[in-house]
Amino acid sequence: MEELAVKLNSEGIQKRVISPGKGDLPVFPDGTKVSFHYRTTLCDGTVLDDSRSMGGKSRPMELILGKKFKLPVWERVVITMREGEMAEFTCDTKHTALYPLVSQSLRNISVGKDPLQGQRHCCGIAQIHSHHSLGHQDLDNLQANPQPLVFTLELLQVMPPGSFRLDTWAMSDEEKLEAERPGDEAWVRLDEMITPLLLNYCQCQIMQGQYYEVLDHCSSILYKYEDNVKAYFKRGKAHSAVWNEAEARADFAKVVELDPSLEPSVARELRQMEERIRAKQKEEKGRYKSLFSHSGTASTTASTVSPVDGKE
Repeated sequence: MEELAVKLNSEGIQKRVISPGKGDLPVFPDGTKVSFHYRTTLCDGTVLDDSRSMGGKSRPMELILGKKFKLPVWERVVITMREGEMAEFTCDTKHTALYPLVSQSLRNISVGKDPLQGQRHCCGIAQIHSHHSLGHQDLDNLQANPQPLVFTLELLQVMPPGSFRLDTWAMSDEEKLEAERPGDEAWVRLDEMITPLLLNYCQCQIMQGQYYEVLDHCSSILYKYEDNVKAYFKRGKAHSAVWNEAEARADFAKVVELDPSLEPSVARELRQMEERIRAKQKEEKGRYKSLFSHSGTASTTASTVSPVDGKE
C-alpha cells in the first residue's frame, strides 16, 4: 500500500483512507463496472457536489472502466480501493480541469435533464478556455479558475465484465454488432436504410459543433462499411475541427483514394485546416511573446534595486 501511495503522489494525487473496506484489492480489467458515492469539495472544504443529496435524492455514480470517461482521474483512483472502502483523494489541477463539465452533466442527470444540455455548441476543451457559462455560478468560477479538488469516494460494488448487461451507450462497436445480429438479412436492409440518415445527422452535428459525436458515429459506420466515402469525409472534417491534424489527413487521403473526383473538395478542406493551424500558432506565439515580455520587464526592474539598501 505504501508503494501505491508513492505512485499516486508522483501523479499529483494524495490518498487518505477514511475507512479501509473489506477483503483483498479487487482486479479491475477494462469493462469492470464500479458503483460509488462521491463528494467533491474545494481544498477549503466548500462542497460542490454530493451524490447522496444531488437533485434531492441519493444516487451513486456508476462507471464502466476503459470507456474513456471525461474525468479519467476517477478511474485512476477507484482501482486503488476495496469494496466498502471510503477514501479521500486530493488531486492536482491537471486532473480536475474538466470537472466543471462533468459536474454540469451530473447535475442535469440528477434533475432529469439531458446530460449535454448547455454543451451543444462547443466542445469540452473549448468551453474550458472560453467564457461559456455552465449555468451554475460555482462551476463558472471553477472553470475560470481551475484548482485542485478533493474527491471523497465510497466504493459500493465492483462487478467484473460479463456479470451485468451493458447499456447500448457503453458497448463497443464489436459488442453492438454482436447484440444486433448483423448477419440477419432484415438487419442488413434496415441498416442500409439507416446509414444515410445517420450521415445526414452527422452533417447537422458538424454545423452545431458536436464534433466528437460525429467522430463516434462515423467510426461506427466505417467499422461496418469500410468504403463509405461520406463517412470518411465527415470524420475528416470533425478531426480537423478538434485539431487532430494527422487523423484528418488520413481520412481525407482515404476519400481521394476511394473517389478521386472529390480531390478538389478535399484540397479545399486541407487548405482551411492549414489556415486555422497557422492562425492558432500565430496567436499562441503572440501570447507567449507577451508573457515573456512581461517577465523580462519584471526581472529588469528587480535587478536595478540593491539587495542591501534598496537604492538604485
